[in-house]
Amino acid sequence: QVQLVESGGGLVQAGGSLRLSCAASGSILSIDTMGWYRQAPEKQRELVAAITSGGRTVTADSVKGRFTISRDNAKGTVYLQANNLKPEDTAAYYCNANIRSQSSYSFRNYWGQGTQVTVSS
Repeated sequence: QVQLVESGGGLVQAGGSLRLSCAASGSILSIDTMGWYRQAPEKQRELVAAITSGGRTVTADSVKGRFTISRDNAKGTVYLQANNLKPEDTAAYYCNANIRSQSSYSFRNYWGQGTQVTVSS
């Protein structure tokens, strides 16, 4: 069974930094695109950044220049380095990945359980 487990969230003051990690585990054959989404209270979930297995990235305009996505293919892990955090970055952050596993030979989309990021002013 495939799982995505996030870590690294927490409470930080405005201007501070956090590094989120998301590790995929299970009977994985390959991982395609991995990404981070966030959802603030009473708002829709939105894409923060995504990265392909080849390293191509896309980043939301709202975080461009402050957040950087990266991945370690050998470890099946994706990271989000969040710098110069602002109160409007406060949200639950979710990891997402397209994974092919031994139980499903076609790619399926998976979500992590989420990690809370709170930025105080």
